[in-house]
Amino acid sequence: MNTRAEQLKAFDRLLTIMDELRAQCPWDKKQTMETLRHLTIEETYELGDAILDKDLEEVKKELGDVLLHIVFYSKIGSETDDFDIADVCNGICDKLISRHPHIYGDVKVENEEDVKRNWENLKLKEGKKSVLEGVPNSLPALVKANRIQEKVAGVGFDWEEPYQVWEKVEEELTELKAEIAKGDKDAIESEYGDVLFSMVNYARFLDVNPENALERTNKKFSQRFKYLESKARAMNRPLKEMTLAEMDVFWEEAKKL
Repeated sequence: MNTRAEQLKAFDRLLTIMDELRAQCPWDKKQTMETLRHLTIEETYELGDAILDKDLEEVKKELGDVLLHIVFYSKIGSETDDFDIADVCNGICDKLISRHPHIYGDVKVENEEDVKRNWENLKLKEGKKSVLEGVPNSLPALVKANRIQEKVAGVGFDWEEPYQVWEKVEEELTELKAEIAKGDKDAIESEYGDVLFSMVNYARFLDVNPENALERTNKKFSQRFKYLESKARAMNRPLKEMTLAEMDVFWEEAKKL
């Protein structure tokens, strides 16, 4: 591993390259925070994919891409005298120190849950009107549901036992079935959302990240379906012409693989 001096030297090198690109590269010179935004989101998702794939070499590369974006935004901020990379670093350092009084102060904690509760209470003392202010509106719904539940739990609004949460899931499923029987599309959508929300909550009690769990299943399904497609190509049979029974044979093979 690199020494602290080598790490700082590498970061300084990145800052220097960013200065040079911003001054000399036609593409980099044109970029704004708005034009970079969608690229940053894309890079973050690519990092997430690498993490789920447990591809550490790819994680390293994607972290570099995300770090570049942080430096890029900071460079743009410095050009308008609003902030620079030092302000960004000092800001997060100050926040971490103030949010960890059990490390940098005299507050005592017993476990991780105490830390989470302190974190949310400190945010309210900093002037936030709601613990939910820290949940971005643009988050995907599944991720947002998880973050909402984590935050309200941090201030004590939570179930006491996992079985209570599962009972809530069963209650919501019963209500969904009732609306399906009635055929009211709007009510069905509403109750279906309640089922998903309660399942996300239950995942928290199981110590499972619902986004990771669903993406894991997405990848598993995709791999199996691609296997099915490869078998169909080997037989010169379009999938549309295969029966479900024929496809199921290859699907079961894929599951064993």
